[in-house]
Amino acid sequence: MKRFLTAVFAVFAATLPHFAENILEKGFSYLGEVSPIARRYIMPQHIVAMPDSLCNGISNAATLLAPFRGQLTIAGEADCTLSTLNGNRASVLLDFGRELHGSLEIATGMRHSKNARVRIRLGESVSEAMSDTGGSTPMSSATNDHAMRDFEVEVPWLGTIETGNSGFRFARIDLLGENAELDLRAVRAVLKYRDIPYLGSFRCSDARLDSIWATAAYTVHLNMQDYLWDGIKRDRLVWLGDMHPEAMTILSVFGNNEVLGKSLDLGRDTTPLPGWMNGIAAYSMWWILIHRDLYLYTGDIATLAAQQEYMLGLLDLLAGKIEGNSENLDGDIRLLDWPTSRMPEAVHAGYQALMVMSCKAAQQIGAWLGNKPMRKKADAMLKRLEKHVPPHIGNKQAASLLALAGMIKPDDVGKDVIAKGGADGFSTFYGYYMLEALAKAGLYDDALKIISDYWGGMLDLGATSFWEDFDYSLAKKAARIDRPVPAGKFDIHAESGDFCYKGLRHSLCHGWASGPAPWLSRHVLGIEPLEPGFRKVAVKPHLGSLEWAEGSFPTPLGVISVRHEKRPDGSVASTIDAPDGIEIVTDK
Repeated sequence: MKRFLTAVFAVFAATLPHFAENILEKGFSYLGEVSPIARRYIMPQHIVAMPDSLCNGISNAATLLAPFRGQLTIAGEADCTLSTLNGNRASVLLDFGRELHGSLEIATGMRHSKNARVRIRLGESVSEAMSDTGGSTPMSSATNDHAMRDFEVEVPWLGTIETGNSGFRFARIDLLGENAELDLRAVRAVLKYRDIPYLGSFRCSDARLDSIWATAAYTVHLNMQDYLWDGIKRDRLVWLGDMHPEAMTILSVFGNNEVLGKSLDLGRDTTPLPGWMNGIAAYSMWWILIHRDLYLYTGDIATLAAQQEYMLGLLDLLAGKIEGNSENLDGDIRLLDWPTSRMPEAVHAGYQALMVMSCKAAQQIGAWLGNKPMRKKADAMLKRLEKHVPPHIGNKQAASLLALAGMIKPDDVGKDVIAKGGADGFSTFYGYYMLEALAKAGLYDDALKIISDYWGGMLDLGATSFWEDFDYSLAKKAARIDRPVPAGKFDIHAESGDFCYKGLRHSLCHGWASGPAPWLSRHVLGIEPLEPGFRKVAVKPHLGSLEWAEGSFPTPLGVISVRHEKRPDGSVASTIDAPDGIEIVTDK
């Protein structure tokens, strides 16, 4: 290979001597940054039935489900033919079987005119793939925001073209123009993902919970692109608040991945103080909390130490936003999660709790780093903030944060507020903190039931990744997202949503919805670091109504594996396999 490259670049030496010398000396790194993103081709799994009036110009559609080697030939293979002759319409809707991030590759045959043009619509649901954009009706509420998902393109004659770049499961292709013909040899999705192993795992006596854990992990995996995005269709941005449940999922499933530090640094480096990350004060506080948890799970003191200057400045900024003993934070928007954004009392309670949580995290960080000014600043802020405990007004988000901050007793709000009504009132983002608060109250069975109902409710509707938003009260009347919506049924993608996620703009793969994965690993498997870098670990399972649970958890020292089985007397027998250097603490 080296001889081959030397010969190739020698060709360029006469006209591009400096270019060739640099390539030979430095290798391909000279050409730019190497992407960590791998590619895999995915064939369609199904052809979704559409009205005959849309596809009466299609023949041999099943050919598109056959394997394709990736290389066109002139051997005369059977093609799927699209024709608009005689007033026909030629549309085909492909289902790739599960949500993915990537593009679409179209391979064409020989027997069509050389200027064939098609319209491509990508969709996270059948409804989105069947929709138009920019209208005022539910079925025209789709957008091309952040990622092109509805566009026209000219396709080659006997060639391939790769186009589109979005999050999708479904692809609709329409042949445009009158009296046109097009032979499709193949249509493949190009999955773009980080090729990394799933070091963490979870299985138990309830297969539904297994599916929820796996779907949560997959949801975040899809969003681990060059940076850690909140959604693969939209917004495809690094939102620091969204990152906390995503980071906890990554640390529980993949271990420490470079996408975490890269994304955290992006937030810091693009937000000079006194600015708030993403324009939201809460998101700057989540940045502190993520760094606390990242060090606890990884023991990477160098990364933590590199944050000191910015973190001290951020603490000074937060301290200046305390009036009396109450937070008085500003920002482009005061946001916990979208469902509470019209509840100023709930947001105030949540912000006060986040201030307290951030100060406690800064105390820990200051102690780990031996940074006395940081500890002193956090101590002084806490003395003031803990004197003011706002009412939670019966709101699950506010009550959960106040309980996690230690400002109210978890037992006082567990049953009567957070678990009240079960999955009603849960949200995909703050559902993680509601589950954590239920664990603090010892309500593991309530939490497991809500996970099964709420996140399982998305699976029941055909989800293969978890959504930006899910109103559980709508689930019973909703149709599945992987089929055309029958007349009279509620279209949960097109007809629901609010704020930035109205209708089909709604993301159906949002990393902040992954909370059940780290929760199940931490509380059912019972694996929790007690010292930074997992030098000391608690293994204290809470099976609740489950008969058994088993799984693994990545640490800097290797993978911990556990199996827990409930005995007839209700006690739990555990088998624990931990790497050398880890001290295990159990209830026994």
